[in-house]
Amino acid sequence: MTAPQRFTVFTRILHWAMAVLVVAMLLIGFAMVTSLADYRLLQAVHRPLGALVLLLAVVRIANRLRHRPPPAPLGKMERLAATGSELLLYLLLLAQPLVGWAMVSASGTPAVLFGSVHLPAITPANADLYSVLRTAHSLLAYALFITFTAHLLAVLFHSLVLRDRLLSRMTFGRRAAQQRDLPPGSDPQPSEG
Repeated sequence: MTAPQRFTVFTRILHWAMAVLVVAMLLIGFAMVTSLADYRLLQAVHRPLGALVLLLAVVRIANRLRHRPPPAPLGKMERLAATGSELLLYLLLLAQPLVGWAMVSASGTPAVLFGSVHLPAITPANADLYSVLRTAHSLLAYALFITFTAHLLAVLFHSLVLRDRLLSRMTFGRRAAQQRDLPPGSDPQPSEG
């Protein structure tokens, strides 16, 4: 049994960078909602990270359109579910920061990235629009959390239960290369003892 082919190195870097950013953004967003004392500091971190998520999401989508993913050991229904969840994640990774940016614009305050660098307003200042966008931003955060968690659980299922090495398509290092000709569950290193 051979290990699945890997995604390109650039794709893997983008994937793991986005994973770290999404976790950070969800945690910071949760902290912003529950902590009034550190709100300004959290906001100062949240906004530039949100802009980075948007930028990387666009780069990642362009990269995905240029490079087909390597074949995966999935059945037809699993492949449909994986494709649907991938599209949903891309949509959320674009929508969430755009709605956040529009929300800040609607608040009438500049979307400060750092220092004097800020994003232009993309919506008019309007309290009613701000309220709608704030609710949408929160709902999108929940949807992103649920979709991200479902993705993580699917990866864990494939890694721990099916042991089909699906995760090795997205990992780094030599361990996956060493396991190419070993059956699932085999240890490529002789045990000491």
